[in-house]
Amino acid sequence: MLNRMLFLKINATQDTAAWAIGGAKVIADDLVYAIPALLSIYWLWGCKAKRSLGLQACFTALLGLGINQLVGLAWQHPRPFMIGLGHTWIPHVADSSFPSDHMTVFMCIGISLLFGDEVMGGVFMLATGFAVAWSRIFLGVHMPLDMLGSISVACHSYALMSVIWWRIGNTVTTFIEMLYRIIMALPIARGVIRN
Repeated sequence: MLNRMLFLKINATQDTAAWAIGGAKVIADDLVYAIPALLSIYWLWGCKAKRSLGLQACFTALLGLGINQLVGLAWQHPRPFMIGLGHTWIPHVADSSFPSDHMTVFMCIGISLLFGDEVMGGVFMLATGFAVAWSRIFLGVHMPLDMLGSISVACHSYALMSVIWWRIGNTVTTFIEMLYRIIMALPIARGVIRN
């Protein structure tokens, strides 16, 4: 009941200004590109520690998405438009909404960076994730509970991946760096990106 009440308070209505809906669409659909942009900077110009942290963040997000799929299979939670609740402003497939994949990825990356001593990057990812979460509720494709579920999944994913990464992280990073040096030999030789 509280979940629906909060959704209806946040969800845009027919009276909402077009500029607000347009801005929310940009936030909901386009801010996700901040993730590969930031992680590419860590990889292309960062030291081995930053590269390892970026990889850990990626694997944490992948684990989080995997958990989301299992949760969705075990418990189908309808999106607001599937039960005729509120207004929907962007198209979306009628699949389970809990937990939100967008929020899970942002939270996994943000938490990984934050606890990996990349405070500015972590705070940026977390803040961006909350903006995306708000916009997706505002636009009618998620409920507030979906976002809380994502935070829980992200925390559990980070805890599990931290244990795994402590054991194999250096080996994985070294192997991927080796492949990277082969594939990107020319830009590395020219000094465009870091070896």
